[in-house]
Amino acid sequence: MTILPPSPVAPTVDFDADGVQHGFLRLPHSRDDSAWGSVMIPIAVIRRGRGPTALLTGGNHGDEYEGPVALFDLARNLRAEEVNGRVIIVPALNYPAFVAGTRTSPIDRGNLNRSFPGRPNGSITEKIADYVTRHLLPLADIVLDFHSGGRTLEFLPYAAAHDLDDKKQEEACFAAVAAFAAPYSMRMREIDAVGMLDTTAESMGKTFMTTELAGGGTATARSVAIAKRGVRNVLKHAGICAGDIERGPTQWLDMPSDDCFSFSFEDGLVEQVKDLGDPVRKGEIVALVHPVRQTGRAPFEHRAALDGVVAARHFPGLIKTGDCMAVIATVGN
Repeated sequence: MTILPPSPVAPTVDFDADGVQHGFLRLPHSRDDSAWGSVMIPIAVIRRGRGPTALLTGGNHGDEYEGPVALFDLARNLRAEEVNGRVIIVPALNYPAFVAGTRTSPIDRGNLNRSFPGRPNGSITEKIADYVTRHLLPLADIVLDFHSGGRTLEFLPYAAAHDLDDKKQEEACFAAVAAFAAPYSMRMREIDAVGMLDTTAESMGKTFMTTELAGGGTATARSVAIAKRGVRNVLKHAGICAGDIERGPTQWLDMPSDDCFSFSFEDGLVEQVKDLGDPVRKGEIVALVHPVRQTGRAPFEHRAALDGVVAARHFPGLIKTGDCMAVIATVGN
């Protein structure tokens, strides 16, 4: 059995104290401009008595903003007397990436959501993942990790969970998705689930849900409102906050196979033929990629591999070979 060294992360909050605390996860980081410097990751803990614990995270990727906006707002406004149990809020989990506005960390180029379970003696990103794995997740009963499309993708605004071997756990995860009450609710498939917070939390038996709320490297009034309402709904669903869940209509979607994903086979200029939410039939053109090195060449046609709706699309006007062009989801009940 491998004995891991202790985490270098030092919290400035007491997870067992009642009340509202605003502090940091201090991670030592020696660098040219600060020999004994630290990465200071903001954290809030709101606790009152005994009860369930919710771990709420945003900024796992630094160019996704709905989660950080909703969670900084919640941390500022949630009062201890509203809580039965504990709420742990980390609005910008990969803080170096968040302040740089990049998907990955500018320190080590680490993609936090591909770095779990992490290493206490690894890179900065691996050290963050290790602390979450060994110190935050064990405290949690329910985990909500906010995501959106960042600078390169745009999604229908949906909450999501995954198929799991443990069907009782899976049922709890999808009940949380339903409570979030986004305009769309997804049974989500991952291209590569290795190293994700999702997979780590699920392997520990946690009720885990995530989101994909718009994207394009920004947030809108609509997407932020969905996030703010959704996180409050999840706390009510978990029994941590009182009150009725604010429900609205949601369309259930499914990603049943890898045929949902379309990837570009060449560099070029994207012409979207179908917009987000548009219905599409198998074989229909979803997007065109125009060659840009020379005029007169025909565009490459991206066709849907199954019937459904466009759930995600490449966002910038230019695309590179291997980039995800679109995601087609099937429509549920």
